[in-house]
Amino acid sequence: MKFEKIRWGIIGCGDVTEVKSGPAFQKNKNSELVAVMRRTGELAKDYAQRHNVPKWYDDADALINDPDVDAVYIATPPSSHKEYTIKVAKAGKPVYVEKPMALNFAECNEMIAVCKAARVPLYVAYYRRALPRFVKIKELLVNKAIGDVRFVSTIQYQKASEDVLDSQNLPWRVQPELSGGGLFFDLASHTLDLLDFLLGPIKDVQGFTSNQAGYYRAEDIVTGTYRFESGIHGVGNWCFSAFEDVDVNEIVGSKGKITFSTFGNEPIVLTTTSGTEQWNFEAPQHVHQPLIETIVADLTGDSSQCPSTGVTGARTNWVMGEIS
Repeated sequence: MKFEKIRWGIIGCGDVTEVKSGPAFQKNKNSELVAVMRRTGELAKDYAQRHNVPKWYDDADALINDPDVDAVYIATPPSSHKEYTIKVAKAGKPVYVEKPMALNFAECNEMIAVCKAARVPLYVAYYRRALPRFVKIKELLVNKAIGDVRFVSTIQYQKASEDVLDSQNLPWRVQPELSGGGLFFDLASHTLDLLDFLLGPIKDVQGFTSNQAGYYRAEDIVTGTYRFESGIHGVGNWCFSAFEDVDVNEIVGSKGKITFSTFGNEPIVLTTTSGTEQWNFEAPQHVHQPLIETIVADLTGDSSQCPSTGVTGARTNWVMGEIS
């Protein structure tokens, strides 16, 4: 399946598409955004007008079956990812779906199978795999900058956000029937997918979850331990009702360690017996753009290099499911 230029449609043109992803489809070579859909037509129309998109819909099926749409980006909550992925695949079009890939691992496997049967590619929006700061960490690991990797630790906690304090008007991210879990599924998925990218697949998982603050039904604290196929060990602690915001990952090896954050823009720090080195990276204006470049390259035949597929995305869902 090769194209000269990819004409994209978006299902669910909400907040994530305003800056993070939507404009990137227009700014990539051999790519353009031609249609958007939202259940509320006026909001879809408004988005289309503001972003110079020629078509808008309030019906997903109409966008999926539009002959001018070559590929579809699904930017809805996870509860509808499987449904829309199946429809797009059966229409014979490539799928780019938001993360987490689905509500659970079983749904991920259904999506992979349907896309495989339809012979269409399936990509997942774990865009950090293509960001220069994380590609640099991968390079350091490949070049044995810290020797042989022994273990990785993650500590991520934050204050309870204002939007979870109103129990009658909770965001979809803390409603398991819409998101698959709580903020662990929404946020920790980024880190767990990064670890898969940097260190390879996780083989064994154990974990504990609790709800300590009681703002919503989903878990708000998670502790996980895991072992990678390579033999590397890992441990992660995530809490979403603490007194401050902290985001630190450390990959420790036989000759040094690499310290970095998942969500912040702090420098990457390499520490060895020789001292420390650090690298700073400017976050792209549209953080999806580097990953979308790899997808467009895949689809136009320039290369086969997208690092975030249905297979890798499903592995992250499996790990989260085993922990929680």
